[in-house]
Amino acid sequence: MTALLISVAFAVASAGAYALGAIAQERLAVRLGAQTPWRDILRALLRARRWWLSVALNAAGGGLHVAALAYGPLSVVQPLGVLTLVLALPIGAAVSAQRITRRQWGGATATVAGLVLLLVLTVPGSGDGMDAGDADTLVLTSAAVLVATIAGTILVRRPVPRSLMYATAAGVAFAIASALTHAVTREYADGGPSALFTPTVPAIAAMAVAGVLLSQLAYRGSGLGAPLATVTLANPVASAIIGVVLFEERFATGPVAMTLLVAAGATACAGILLLAPPAAPAAIPTEPVADDQPPRTPALCRR
Repeated sequence: MTALLISVAFAVASAGAYALGAIAQERLAVRLGAQTPWRDILRALLRARRWWLSVALNAAGGGLHVAALAYGPLSVVQPLGVLTLVLALPIGAAVSAQRITRRQWGGATATVAGLVLLLVLTVPGSGDGMDAGDADTLVLTSAAVLVATIAGTILVRRPVPRSLMYATAAGVAFAIASALTHAVTREYADGGPSALFTPTVPAIAAMAVAGVLLSQLAYRGSGLGAPLATVTLANPVASAIIGVVLFEERFATGPVAMTLLVAAGATACAGILLLAPPAAPAAIPTEPVADDQPPRTPALCRR
């Protein structure tokens, strides 16, 4: 019981770190403005202290998640990840001195309910790790998916759909990083420090960085709720697919289970739509981001 409580504590702390990181990223997106040219985005991010704070918080969230898995089962730790969305909305509203609407609460509730049901219907597998060939295939396949998704955003002009595409790609990148981390952890336990000197380790770093950058782009012009809900949903869904393909996990079968799976997916997607702003917000003038002065027009949780 003590180990389980420690696991839960780490998982809740991980969700809190991810929530604070998302809030920092969304506020930085407000400062940058939705129309900042691509060539200026990375330079502006590297100069912004808030960006490095968000990177540190996301890294802390990942570390705490790994620690939670060391003490407790995935079936307990993974559902607690939805607390990221539950915590981010009220904290973000408090930071920006704005009120959370009924529509936002309804969207968050629907997203969390659908996601938890999806996780409950996932049956753990044998837990066997992936070999080097599986890791290479996973990295190459996921890279192709991410490139295709990013390329697809060029064809989408509306900010909210484009934001959700970026958020989906971010969730996939985080899921790949988690799966590869799980593999390296098992290799380290079996073979010692040599596991840290394989091509999988830089692949983990690349996917984690890609996830943070893509999630930063997702917050441009779409507020906090919908992109964060999409990342929160895409991550475990992608993880479940990876588990089915590589770790012999499966979804519950039977007419009732399949009906619940469809209902869970529909409920989570409906929640994201409720969290999305009903109309594209007005463009916000680009400001210098070298300092951390608060924006003149907070957009956090604005709908």
